[in-house]
Amino acid sequence: MKRLSLSLLVASMAFFCQGAYAELKIAFVNGQRVLNESPQAGKAKKKLEKEFEKRDQDLQKMAKQLQSMQENLEKNGLTMSESDRRAKEREFGDLSRDFQRKQREFREDLNLRQNEEMAAIYERVNRIIKQLAEAEKYDLIVQEAVYFSPRVDITDRVIKALTDPKETTK
Repeated sequence: MKRLSLSLLVASMAFFCQGAYAELKIAFVNGQRVLNESPQAGKAKKKLEKEFEKRDQDLQKMAKQLQSMQENLEKNGLTMSESDRRAKEREFGDLSRDFQRKQREFREDLNLRQNEEMAAIYERVNRIIKQLAEAEKYDLIVQEAVYFSPRVDITDRVIKALTDPKETTK
């Protein structure tokens, strides 16, 4: 008797849960693809390239100068006087440390600016996803998934809405 009532309880719960999930509307958005294909990400990349172009050129120039100094030391180091060679080595060491410091600062500043630009894009993407969810009555939209069916993938629609803001409400 207990087994029968337990079986009926489990069966009725399974039936109830099936009905509840049948009405659940879920979608998936590939966040990385949105970033790769959005016009905003392309604009941000070009903006950052322009913003950091001068510093990058200065670093490249400094790297060539270091390479030239090293080649000169290797080529002429044996024929230089001891004091001249030490002075050149010290100058090379100072320039090398300065280069490494500037290179590190450059990377840190670039990463900071990239994060700022991406945060603005993520904010806009999330706003669009929320608008789509509200307009089409989604219960859940995920951006990370081990597996998703192509029929729940709305990535193309998010990218289209980023390109044409009028698309969000359609």
